[in-house]
Amino acid sequence: MKPDDVPTRRIVQLAQGSTEWLAYRQSRRNASESAAVLGASPWTTPYQLWLAKTGRSQTKVTHAMQRGTELEPLARQAYEAQTGLVMEPLVMEDGPYSASLDGMTLAGDLVLEIKCPLRGTRSDLWLDVRAGSVPEHYLIQVQHQLMVTGARKAHLWVFDGARGVLAQIDRNEALMQRIRQGWDAFQPHLDRDTPPPLTEQDTLLRTDPAWNDAARTFTTLKAQAEAKRLEADRYLEWKRLHDEIDALRGEIVPRLEVAELLRTTNAERTELVALNHERTARQAELRAQA
Repeated sequence: MKPDDVPTRRIVQLAQGSTEWLAYRQSRRNASESAAVLGASPWTTPYQLWLAKTGRSQTKVTHAMQRGTELEPLARQAYEAQTGLVMEPLVMEDGPYSASLDGMTLAGDLVLEIKCPLRGTRSDLWLDVRAGSVPEHYLIQVQHQLMVTGARKAHLWVFDGARGVLAQIDRNEALMQRIRQGWDAFQPHLDRDTPPPLTEQDTLLRTDPAWNDAARTFTTLKAQAEAKRLEADRYLEWKRLHDEIDALRGEIVPRLEVAELLRTTNAERTELVALNHERTARQAELRAQA
């Protein structure tokens, strides 16, 4: 067997929900996260996933999530009773990709994904599955599971606490390729600790009175700050001109002083020459008289 042919798919001996399992998931490309990576999750954006994967935030367990966890064993029993299949929950990985499965057959050809929506038979998911469709974010999650396990198909079992509705999902190699490409594009953000771009879901539009008051206060303070900035700019410009004048004064005044000294010296020299001429003429006159 060549090195490239060595299988990387294996079962990970971890109890789902345990501390060890949570720590393990931090470094893996998990099935439940792929929809967020592709920007298809209605609950988690790529940026929010990045916050969680880098330890900057923690996923809060909601009432709906807790209810789903509590109902999962009962839901699996109901599924097994309806289908006659025996499903074993387990964790599998294939290279960097991981899938925490609600169930898998012993033959490994079928995986089970259980959903227990809070509104039961009135939920959008129940109604979608009854109508023969599966929301994109769940399709992505299940295709990730099929990619990791190598199973041929999956069953999505939507359970309301007493009964369920089932959707079969076959392998979609094109979607699996999208998942791999999405993770390959997302991974550098984790490696370099740089966040992915924000989406519209990462922003919140508020119109409540408290926010409006804060917005007006911000606008006023911003205008005041801009006025102060302009005043500071004018002062800096005045200071620059003042410094230039001082520099010119320091350069010109000495020159003027030297010029004045030269002028005075020349005048005195001219006066001395005149006096000397006058004295010479006087002496010549006196000699002539003698």
